[in-house]
Amino acid sequence: MRRVSGYLLGVLTLGAVLTAATPIAQANAPERSLRPVTRLMVFPVALPSFAPDRSLRPVIRPGSGGAVANIVPVSASVQSSLAALEPVTQPVPVRVTREEKKARKAAGIGKICRDRDLIGKEVPPVPAKLPGCGIRRGAVKLYEVDGVALSTPAVMTCDTAKALKKWVNKGAKRAVRNYGGGIDTLKVAAGYSCRTRNHKKGAKISEHGKGKAIDISALVLENGDTISVLRDWGKGKRGRMLKKMHKSACGPFGTVLGPNSDRFHRDHFHFDTARHRGGPYCR
Repeated sequence: MRRVSGYLLGVLTLGAVLTAATPIAQANAPERSLRPVTRLMVFPVALPSFAPDRSLRPVIRPGSGGAVANIVPVSASVQSSLAALEPVTQPVPVRVTREEKKARKAAGIGKICRDRDLIGKEVPPVPAKLPGCGIRRGAVKLYEVDGVALSTPAVMTCDTAKALKKWVNKGAKRAVRNYGGGIDTLKVAAGYSCRTRNHKKGAKISEHGKGKAIDISALVLENGDTISVLRDWGKGKRGRMLKKMHKSACGPFGTVLGPNSDRFHRDHFHFDTARHRGGPYCR
């Protein structure tokens, strides 16, 4: 009997202890169960409303041999924007090949005026169509000046060719330097031409009619860009280059005319080797 009473007393005591400890255990319990959960509970199935209209997997083109087609078509506006970002390649001037050099030599084109930097050929005396025109002796057709080509071979005297070389080396090249890769070609507006000054009736014979003048309208650079007298004179960096070229021609040439001289020269430089009593005439 005593044993039963003691057993019951122990059970009652243990129950009281557990009852008192229950609030403490509940207060320290974690908010979520520590049991592992399935992937579906963590990453639920995507809702149909968020699914794309078409599959993003590459589609095999029929008959392409396994080539993958474009996934998303690019609109015309996007294509034009991408094209604008692509670098624009400028035409590269063609250099004189060995074959062309041989052809030049066969045609008598080579060093002239006893200067290896002047490339051209000697030509017969140029007859006068008008009184005061013509070149009696020493006429040459100039093709190239110290590596700079003439867009059109120009007939002139050796003195004029040498003056042009001096201007190219000490004027034009120094003004342009490495801009656009340097000068490739001089765009010739006029060389020898038997006519009066500015084509005016009754005027004196132009220096062009004596082989002493050349007109330059632009310079073509190595990268294909052009410095134009008509377009660039007085404008920005190229305008400053042209002004330096114009100024540097005064000395090698006796007459230098540009856009500021008159309306006849707004689109080119006129250079001639005429000599004036008061020195070079430069406008």
